Amino acid sequence: MFKSISLKVGLIIVFAFFFATFSFYAYQIIFTENIQVGKPDTVLYIPKGAKFQQVVDSLEMNEILTDKLSFMFLAKLSGYKDAVKPGRYLLKTNSSNKDLFKMLIKGRQTPLNLTFNNIRLKSELITKLSDKLEMTQDELEALLDNPAITQKYGFDTNTIMSMFIPNTYEVYWTITPEELLGKIQQSYLQFWNDERKAKAQAIGLSPIQVSILASIVEEETKMNDEKPLVAGVYLNRLKADMRLQADPTVKFAIGDFTLKRVSNLSIDSPYNTYKYKGLPPGLICLPMNTSIDAVLSPAKHDFMFFCADFDKPGYHLFRKTFEEHRVIGVNYRNTLDKLKIK
Repeated sequence: MFKSISLKVGLIIVFAFFFATFSFYAYQIIFTENIQVGKPDTVLYIPKGAKFQQVVDSLEMNEILTDKLSFMFLAKLSGYKDAVKPGRYLLKTNSSNKDLFKMLIKGRQTPLNLTFNNIRLKSELITKLSDKLEMTQDELEALLDNPAITQKYGFDTNTIMSMFIPNTYEVYWTITPEELLGKIQQSYLQFWNDERKAKAQAIGLSPIQVSILASIVEEETKMNDEKPLVAGVYLNRLKADMRLQADPTVKFAIGDFTLKRVSNLSIDSPYNTYKYKGLPPGLICLPMNTSIDAVLSPAKHDFMFFCADFDKPGYHLFRKTFEEHRVIGVNYRNTLDKLKIK
């Protein structure tokens, strides 16, 4: 009887020992710091279609794991090896395997802030967006160059850029091109509220036309306090049935934005506002909100012309008549000659 009791006690002790050992090990591999130990936060990117080994390779290549064995054990135990979810995951310094698997198994991505500005061409916009997201340039280009798609949003392939209001958009890295356009459109509709629509109607332009004119204003001046003055000049010309004669549109037609002098005014392009009346068929850059609002709230004046002011870099001199403008224009060209600027 005593032998039987002793055996039971011994078994209990052995079981308790192994249970305690296993529990301690389990606790260690689950809760002990194993991710970016002693290192700053980092981001793990898992592309669509990635297999488990690709995840492991990425973790190893970036030296994220301290104990690879514990990660592999939990990956198998949790079923993650066969359920990899794509995404952009922010890995906090000194995180545990538990912290990592809570994100990976449920696909809890960390959103990123998507911004875009200082863009002239649609191709630049496509590149900038696709470089920050999991989508390819070809996927996004296929939508923005498709007339049927752009028409669905109320634009054509020339004006679709006006839907991209410069802002900060919180998106997931794996967002699809279609989902992205939907989010951009939502922001566009919010931007064009009743107040802005009423202002556009008051100056006789549609929201798209406002954006096109704003793109010209944006290229003419970066000075926010001057933008309403420049917008006022172009609106005065439109009312007077004059050609806009905007140098930036010719630069756009030529494809050289570095020009200080625009001499080829006869280039045959719908964007050459020296040759064709009215607004060009599309934007010549992505205008900032300040340029759009400058067109919507232009300065009221009688100026019809303006020229760069060398005494006040970044600003312009405004004149009412061509004769007055010609004088400052000659001075401007003479200054370029002195500085040997072509």
